[in-house]
Parts: sequence; C-alpha cells; structure tokens
Amino acid sequence: MAIIKQTEVNEKSQALHKRRSEAVPRGPYNITSIYAESGKGAIIKDVDGNEYIDFAGGIGVQNVGHCHPKVVQAIKEQAEKLIHPCFHVAPYESYVKLAEQLNKLTPGEFTKKTMFANSGAEAVENAVKIARKYTKKAGILSFERGYHGRTLLTMTLTSKVKPYKHGFGPFAPSIYKLPYPYYYRAPQGMTTEQVDERLLQEIRDFFLNTAAADEVGAVILEPVQGEGGFVVPSKTFVKGLKEICEENDILFIADEIQTGFARTGKWFAIEHFDVTPDLMTMSKSIAAGMPLSAVTGRAEVMDASDPGQLGGTFGGSPIACQAGLAVIDVIKEEQLVDRANAIGKRINDFLQELKETNPFVGDVRGLGAMQAIELVKDKNTKEPAKEEVAQIVAQCNKNGLIALSAGIYSNVLRFLPPLVIQDDELEAGLNILKNAIEKVSKK
Repeated sequence: MAIIKQTEVNEKSQALHKRRSEAVPRGPYNITSIYAESGKGAIIKDVDGNEYIDFAGGIGVQNVGHCHPKVVQAIKEQAEKLIHPCFHVAPYESYVKLAEQLNKLTPGEFTKKTMFANSGAEAVENAVKIARKYTKKAGILSFERGYHGRTLLTMTLTSKVKPYKHGFGPFAPSIYKLPYPYYYRAPQGMTTEQVDERLLQEIRDFFLNTAAADEVGAVILEPVQGEGGFVVPSKTFVKGLKEICEENDILFIADEIQTGFARTGKWFAIEHFDVTPDLMTMSKSIAAGMPLSAVTGRAEVMDASDPGQLGGTFGGSPIACQAGLAVIDVIKEEQLVDRANAIGKRINDFLQELKETNPFVGDVRGLGAMQAIELVKDKNTKEPAKEEVAQIVAQCNKNGLIALSAGIYSNVLRFLPPLVIQDDELEAGLNILKNAIEKVSKK
C-alpha cells in the first residue's frame, strides 16, 4: 500500500493563503487549501511537505501524470532553442507536426486540418466561428448541464448558472439549449430507450417551435458531460443526434476537452458512440499542463475561414506543441488507453460495492478512467446530498486525497486520476475515499 506523508503542519500554506487573499480576487476559486510545490506521477507535494494522491489530475489535465520525464525533457530542449516567435510571424515545424498527428489520431476517414489556441474556451470559440463561417448559419445548439468555458460565448453555451453565469449577462445571441439524457433522474418507470426517443423527438420539435434548421449551423456536445456530473448518454441518443444533424446540414462538434487523450479508454470519447464529428475541440491533457488547445475537423470546413481570421499571438507555441508531441508518444509507449480501462474497471467495481452498502450512493457512472458517484440523501426520493459531498471532499483532502465534486446539484464525486497512477496509490486513494464517505454517513 502506498504510504502518503502527512503532517499536521501547514504554516506555509496558511501564509500563502493570506497572501493570496490580499493579492488575488475571489473569482479564481480554489477547490483545496493545498499550495502545491511539486508533483510526480499521481502524487502532489505541498509547500509544507504533505503528500496527496491526486484523483483530480488538474481537472483532467494530467492524464500522463505530473512532470512526466519525457514531457519535461521536451519542454527543456525546446526552451533552450526557441521559446516563441509567434506562428503568424515565423512558423515552425512542431506546430505542423502536432497538427499532422491530431489529423491522424482523431476519428474520421476524411482529410482533416488542425489549428491551435491556448485554452479549452478558445478552442470552443474558434470551433463556433469556423462552423458559422462554413455553414453561413448563426444558430448554435448546446445542451442542458453542458460546460464549455467562461468567456462570453462559451459561458452562454454553458448550462449551470451558479457559479459560471450568475450576474454576467446579457449573453451571446443565437445560442439554444437542448435536452441531454440523465437516465438516473428520468421519470420513474421510463426506460433508457424511452428517454432517448422522447429527447430526440424534442430536438426535432425544436426546429418547429424555437429555431428553424436552416438557421442553425452547429451542435456542440460533450460525449460525457464533465462539470455536469459525468453523465453518459447512450449510443442510440448520440447516433440519433448525428442523424438529425445530417438531415438538416448542421455540423456536429464533439467537445473532447475533458474526455480526450485516452481518458475514457479510447483516444477520444466520441469513439464509444460510433459517431464521427465534423469538428473536435481538445485541450486539458493535450500537453500535460502547458497552455494548448486545438480544433480539428474536416478540411473543407476548417478552410472556410480566410487568412487572419483564426489564431492568436500565443496559440500553438513551440514549447506547448513539443509537450503535445511528447504526450502522444507517452500515451502510445505506455499503453495508457488500455491502462485507462483497467483503472476505470477498478474504480467502477469499488464504487458499485459502495452503492450496495452505503445509503448515500445513488448512482455510479462513467467511461474508462472517468468515473463518478452521485450522492443522495434518500435513494427513493433522490434528493441531492450537496452538503455531504462537500464534507467528503474536505475529509478526503484532510487525509491525503485530492477529490472533486461536480454536477448541476453539486452532489457528484468525480474521479480523474492520472493514467500513470500505480496500483498501490489507486488502492490507497480508494480507501481514503471509502473512509471519508463512511465517516460522513454516520453523522
């Protein structure tokens, strides 16, 4: 069993938090009170010397682990040669090479092209720009409980009001919300098939009741909803949505920012659904923590924009692109797609056992190493256990495990451990989680 160093000392973290409170606004939130000093693999060490098993992975950023030696070496070597000439001024090979790699890795047997930006929100913004330019249609469809970023446009696409949207309106126009399956909270007695049938019909009716199909350019979907609580749709729903898009000349955008790069047991989560998107957005684990995002899509769609209409000063920096190339190598060499499935099975088995024995655990769901449990006060009423989840997260942090909550009701515990996590570290983290849930359950 992994031994995680924990002390009662946190003087340095407290001092840093005092400085943070005086120098940084409240808006950039902190999930923990941990001030990180270093990280390796699935372990984070704080400034006081405490060690933590990381089940958050920077919210899905560290699929290849903290400070993977191959990524660190790629960053060092690039920084010594060329830091940033700006791709728009003096282009460089690493941008082109990484674009070539993503064109091959992403699903679809058609010619593709890729552009780079800095963040997930920027990738989504650019995908929408590209879709509107190509289709000449302004309307964009997103989904209830979806999350796509904090900029004006991506905040508009995002569903959860607090904390992401509250007080920031008015929002961008021509954005519409569609229903997304949530089988656990479907009306009592409805089957998965019935839920899918009803929701797909609601989407078809949308074009009669709200916006005509010839005014809609694209639909953007998370194959697994991230902030929404790791809600997984059925293959029937996703395929049905794609058919509706094809019938109405609407582009299908897969938002793989949290689900991509081996996280769900495939390179990209959309591959679980036998659907090929027209455009894909990627970020988070693309470069192991270096600021980088990408939009990859059909060449004719990507080429709709004129020179100068896409890009930005720092997008696709040489250092970030080299890190991205190293990440792809690591995933292949260390067989992290397979590893994600093994980790996911172990977590899922563990959570299913908890569900059978613990009155709080209402639902277990996920794909690959993207797993979650939804906690409820009562399994019959399914009343969200928001306060209890907050207590469990705090208890985990206190005992050496970094855990995250999620969900529209803030009652979901989600798990995104680095895919390089060792078996003993995984078991130690699960035991801390179990003890935290049991302690809160007894209150």
